[in-house]
Amino acid sequence: MDPVTVVGAGPVGLALALSLARYEVPVVVLDERPADDADLRDRRLARTAVLRPGTVGMLERLGCTTAEGARWSGWRTMRRRTLVTRVPFGEPDPGKEPDEPAPDDGVLDDGVLDDSESPEAASEDVPGEPSPLHLPQHALVRELRAALAGREDVRIVPGSRVTVLQQDADGITLHTRGENGSTWRAGYLVGCDGPRSVVRKLLGARFPGRTAVERYAVAALRTELPWPGEAVLQRSPLRGAEVTARPLPDGVWRLDWLLPPDGGLVTPEDLVGHIHDTLGAWCGNVPRYELLDTGVHAVHHRLARRWRSGRAFLAGDAAHLLGALGTQGLDEGLRDAGNLAWKLAQAWHHGASEALLDSYEAERREAVGARLRAADRALPAVRGAGGWRTVRRTVIPGAVRGHDALLTDAHVGRGALGEPAVHARTPLAPAAPPASSVPVGTPVGAPAADVPVTAPDGSAVRLRDRLDGPLLVVLVAPGTGVWERRHWLGAGLMPGLAAAVGALPVRAELLVAEGYPGAAAHTVLVVRPDGHLVAAMSGVRPAELYACADAIRGGSPEPAREAGTDLVKEPSEKADPAPREASAKR
Repeated sequence: MDPVTVVGAGPVGLALALSLARYEVPVVVLDERPADDADLRDRRLARTAVLRPGTVGMLERLGCTTAEGARWSGWRTMRRRTLVTRVPFGEPDPGKEPDEPAPDDGVLDDGVLDDSESPEAASEDVPGEPSPLHLPQHALVRELRAALAGREDVRIVPGSRVTVLQQDADGITLHTRGENGSTWRAGYLVGCDGPRSVVRKLLGARFPGRTAVERYAVAALRTELPWPGEAVLQRSPLRGAEVTARPLPDGVWRLDWLLPPDGGLVTPEDLVGHIHDTLGAWCGNVPRYELLDTGVHAVHHRLARRWRSGRAFLAGDAAHLLGALGTQGLDEGLRDAGNLAWKLAQAWHHGASEALLDSYEAERREAVGARLRAADRALPAVRGAGGWRTVRRTVIPGAVRGHDALLTDAHVGRGALGEPAVHARTPLAPAAPPASSVPVGTPVGAPAADVPVTAPDGSAVRLRDRLDGPLLVVLVAPGTGVWERRHWLGAGLMPGLAAAVGALPVRAELLVAEGYPGAAAHTVLVVRPDGHLVAAMSGVRPAELYACADAIRGGSPEPAREAGTDLVKEPSEKADPAPREASAKR
């Protein structure tokens, strides 16, 4: 079969190419930019991304050293009566309610720390999961390109703008123009070419939604703030200001100021004024700083109506735009790549059913759509006048703390705005739940817990380390950790389970776990390559296990739908309602 062609060499396109290469699928990446511009355009410190731990884990499995030099920190619960809410990049304690502020003395606090409320005295460490990662987007692109260097199965072609796309039953023919203009043949095509996607236009996929839902002035600067390694959220109701600061490596910070909805021009003088006001309020006076990058970032909310058309797919900003209230579009785009890669690999190597190919749109469009709906519902409460209440110049904390929690949850990948998707209505679920199904701590369709596991070769790893490969079958067997491998491999359920796994219609790996949240001994878990739980069964049930594996591949491969053979030419720019890329992205 012809290689998979990825249009767009941004983070999502490169991550998808790397994921496909892991499955030994040849890939051609068509990059519109010329070779000498491939890195310069993205080398902007004000273009950053916040990646959830699961997304960081996926990148690290692909060989991308995203965590090198980045700042990680645990969550700390802050006791404060100021209007500054400091938020480290980490997980909050879900069972602990925020503490009420100290009684007000009649003077409204403008967000400056009291002498009695030093950061050290006000913080309390709470153990939790790894923190999200905040890094410049160009650093991520650099690491992805480094991971791709030397891979003979991935070819990046700069100076190639797609102008014509033609589908038939066996693949897609592409024509490009530019310094490397040519004709290309693709077994499958994925458009990862950004908000103004040419692939989306050629496919005729509508891109409805809202423009400029929120606007931010953005600055990247090197300075010292009182909270090294921690993110800061400041909300001042009387002035209508909201400021966030996020740490980057090497003493650099990204600051975002929420702008009024009137769309007024932000001059350089305005931005410098924002910087001085904010640093002065936080530090008592304006410290020395080096301004590295600035921009105005407009958040758009759009969702493509179709993510699949025959053998062509959309991913990342070509398929969706989001970012209000702390939601992270790039993180979602990378999750698109993780969802699609193993399905295209199955299709490329073994053929695919329509259910398997359709499941990408069904799962990812629903996940991103839910995130957009949650943000749109929360916006009036968080941004509207009703979001703050004052009595005798004293802020009443109830609703405010709820809104702050919603914002901070979104930044750390929790709550309706941030938590990982649950594929409850996926086309890849078995027709009926296995008769031996048992409840465990993870709902079916949700990401499986990252527990320690032992592979049949005796290696001890984390479950997360085995993702992005074959189907995983995990036996919960307490006590196996203290046995020699030669004993437990031939004992109990293992021989029968190993035989059942070997007879599955897809490649699978058998693992053993000492325990799993909410699971009893002899529970068998079925986990997809992207980490979502398919089923939890009691004991070894070969027929039910086979049914789960068959459902994951969407049933037996079948002939693809006859694709249209009409030539699709490059449309005019006016045909696309999508906004132009902003100068700085979240």
